[in-house]
Amino acid sequence: MIVENAKVMTKGQITLPSDIRKVLGLTPGDRVTLVCEGNKVVLMNESDYAEENPAIRAMREFQDAMQGEFEKAGLVDEGDVVALTKRFRREI
Repeated sequence: MIVENAKVMTKGQITLPSDIRKVLGLTPGDRVTLVCEGNKVVLMNESDYAEENPAIRAMREFQDAMQGEFEKAGLVDEGDVVALTKRFRREI
């Protein structure tokens, strides 16, 4: 694991530290994908996933992160989800 700090400039730009660029294999002109998860941002080298659409990749990662959350909330089937949605709508 590499931990580095970067300063956000006035236009929202940051410079990726050289150690991180090396690990990701980034060179000038490369594109990266940023995925925001709560207060964390995951940065990925797009060339590592060139065959996969970034939006599909982000959705897959979201699905992976949500794995098991329905069971934790007691949602077993679609009927449970519908009932929960109706309850939230009533509360709003």
